[in-house]
Amino acid sequence: MEYTKLGISDLTVSRICMGCMGFGEAGNGQHTWTVDEEHSRQIIRRGLELGVNFFDTAIAYQSGTSEQYLGRALWDCAKREDVVVATKFLPRTQEEIKEGVTGQQHIARMIDKSLANLGMDYVDLYICHMWDYETPLYDIMEGLNNVVKAGKARYIGISNCYAYQLAKANALAEREGFAKFVSVQGHYNLIFREEEREMAKLCAEDDIAMTPYSALAGGRLAKHPGETSKRMQEDSYAKMKYGATAGQDGVIIDRVAELAGQKGVSMTEISLAWILTKVTSPVVGATKLHHIEGAAKAAELTLSVEEISYLEKTYVPHNLVGVMAQNTQDSAKESHVWSTGNQKI
Repeated sequence: MEYTKLGISDLTVSRICMGCMGFGEAGNGQHTWTVDEEHSRQIIRRGLELGVNFFDTAIAYQSGTSEQYLGRALWDCAKREDVVVATKFLPRTQEEIKEGVTGQQHIARMIDKSLANLGMDYVDLYICHMWDYETPLYDIMEGLNNVVKAGKARYIGISNCYAYQLAKANALAEREGFAKFVSVQGHYNLIFREEEREMAKLCAEDDIAMTPYSALAGGRLAKHPGETSKRMQEDSYAKMKYGATAGQDGVIIDRVAELAGQKGVSMTEISLAWILTKVTSPVVGATKLHHIEGAAKAAELTLSVEEISYLEKTYVPHNLVGVMAQNTQDSAKESHVWSTGNQKI
């Protein structure tokens, strides 16, 4: 396993981040393809054996049971100082907004609940799960800064935002002396490369770590044509993201399969070896032992310039989907986002 610094932070992370969305009590959240605690523990332990030290979860995954499974497994299988734990929080609910709960109060509640789930005193990286169009940005950044000052998180990150939003947030943080976002977790893989338009350039210039999710496109970049999995069959959100472009994506998937055959490796290794040339540490979900084993092997695989070009050559720009498509619809609410008391930024 290779390791690197997470952006400008002093966190040393494995080049593969284990995504824990597949861990948790089935039926206790939005997913039906999750694995129970015993199997989650086996996968986490195997990841640790392979050198994975970076784990990503969220309070929203299976109503907090993903955090609970991860926390208990790490307590038994690792030293706290040897692992980097990231978790995420969602924006305020409409009920909280009606009750007058501020962004700062919401963040304070969420971090305390996540720490209780994890059984930890702090997380290494605390991430806004998606952009909050209902809460002033100043409120969010000050709330996150309070979490860092309290020692409950070492650093902060953000997920599912536009490059201009990340730039605005960090500009505000720098001006006010708040903690800045050191990482961004966006949707990025061989068949969805829209982050290359602006986000990748911003992150390269400002040394912000990219830790993208969906690195294997919900398993599509790991399966030969015609192969499927329980997740691919049941994950309606992934179908929504990739269903409309299956034809053009299939051309790239065929090339992944072809190159894997030529090199005698798995499609997982090819797909992740490609993304490892672009980002700090992709978040790779695992619900079976071979998932994390294949991901770890990818960190040892080097693709030539010609091979990278061959994989990229037929890509066709995609429309924004999922959370980012919703962000586009919500962009009219930007006046709320940039409010800083009596000022606008």
